[in-house]
Amino acid sequence: MSHSDSMRYWSRGPFIHVDELRNYFAPEDTSGWKTWAIVKVGEDQAIGFVAASTKRKGVSEIGYLVAREVLGHGYGREAIRLLIGALFAQGQRRIVADVDPDNEQSIALLRALGFKLEGHLRAEWETHIGLRDSLIYGLLAEEWQFGTAD
Repeated sequence: MSHSDSMRYWSRGPFIHVDELRNYFAPEDTSGWKTWAIVKVGEDQAIGFVAASTKRKGVSEIGYLVAREVLGHGYGREAIRLLIGALFAQGQRRIVADVDPDNEQSIALLRALGFKLEGHLRAEWETHIGLRDSLIYGLLAEEWQFGTAD
């Protein structure tokens, strides 16, 4: 999470120090987000994370980030699939993801998992790379359950 390419489409720039990253995802966080590290089996170094926040009853938002060095190896996809399955098993009816329109890899991943484009918010985020639009993707529980996703 310290590489500028990994953090390009995030709402902030790269983390410089491990403590900075740890504090950002501290368990005392009151924003409602829960975060899990992505770790290769048999290793103890995080290669990314997945996160979820309940927006309102039955609706969760997810976020994720995978280290540049492991992009394209399926780690993020596997972790996101597990998170989606867990959220729907807990009774969520809808999951949303907010993605930068230029983040082609993330958009392709969401589409492959069955997410549908639901909206385009113009000038939504003020970030370290300037004012950015946001695409909102959504996935319904019945789409996941009945095989219309992934």
